[in-house]
Amino acid sequence: AKCSTFPIILCFFLCIDPVSYYNPLHIAVLRNRPNMVRLLVGHGADIEKRDRIHESSPLDLASEESERLPCLITLLDLGADVNSRDKHGKTPLLHALASSDGLTVHNTENIRLLLERGADVNAATVDGETVESSLVFLVKEALDASAEDAAEIGKFCLKATQLLLSHGVDPSCCLNEDGEASLTQTSLEHFDLLFPLAVLLIQSGASLVCSHHSSSCWSGYSLLFQRLQTALLRCTDQSHAAELLEQAEMLLDLARVNVPTLNLPLRPELPVANLDSHPYAQALIGLHNRVVEREGSPPPLRCLSRSFIRSYLQPWPLVDRVKALPLPDRLKDFLLPELTYTPKAVLNHSSTRNEMRFFFFLWP
Repeated sequence: AKCSTFPIILCFFLCIDPVSYYNPLHIAVLRNRPNMVRLLVGHGADIEKRDRIHESSPLDLASEESERLPCLITLLDLGADVNSRDKHGKTPLLHALASSDGLTVHNTENIRLLLERGADVNAATVDGETVESSLVFLVKEALDASAEDAAEIGKFCLKATQLLLSHGVDPSCCLNEDGEASLTQTSLEHFDLLFPLAVLLIQSGASLVCSHHSSSCWSGYSLLFQRLQTALLRCTDQSHAAELLEQAEMLLDLARVNVPTLNLPLRPELPVANLDSHPYAQALIGLHNRVVEREGSPPPLRCLSRSFIRSYLQPWPLVDRVKALPLPDRLKDFLLPELTYTPKAVLNHSSTRNEMRFFFFLWP
């Protein structure tokens, strides 16, 4: 401890991995040695130096694992560029999301820190990879996973989605020009399996039509009814069917809280095929008629006013933004949603695998 640090520093600078070309700063990050990171940078180590193979920076490596959070904090405090890119155009935030699987890697605190330090939520790689596409990939992975793994992945996806929404990510924009499904579209296409995610997105003000191509690409109304038709066909009992109908109607009601109109066509038809032979045809028709009736009635002025003001408070969470306003409590209460919903957070272990999917995402 009393020895000069110079020999140690010299040793680290001479130790270059001959295969990966990791320099001492990379190695210090991989071994989670924040004090050594600070020491090396203080003695001239290039904080943005990239390795030979992947061109990963020390910050890229620090973002990938939750155990490296101390090094991530240290590098950012020392001035590392939070939006630097590797040869593929991948930023540290994209590295963090790409390395997350929701099972063995839970790096939501890394993601939170990067966002708080100014990470660009709209960054994209040369291949079009974005923060949204990384989440969509994980959500689809969970759909094919076991119920236990799906719940774990789901918890990670919910937390990551909340963080990204609060920093302005648009979950309703197609992932590319070919119309690859967005996060909102994916959640509505499987709303019975991804109900809490769909609730989170809608209560966060997500558009129910494609925010890039508009309703010509997809419409939340159509997606909900098409999925409802399919899910009802698989129902084994009346209670499950009633629950599905309740979920669909709740999502539509929640949408109207933030978007007073659903942008239905002038002559909306029930977007369901082979309705005559469907066992729950009357229930589908009844829900459709209620939606059309509400859509045909002009929304109250107070509803329009609330929606207009809320749109200027994004990115949400809305409650936090409203509470920060210099307004009387009565006006704050007026701006808060008059209808909210908290999904169930109980796993029924006696359920079948498909029935357990409703509990796919446990509300944090």
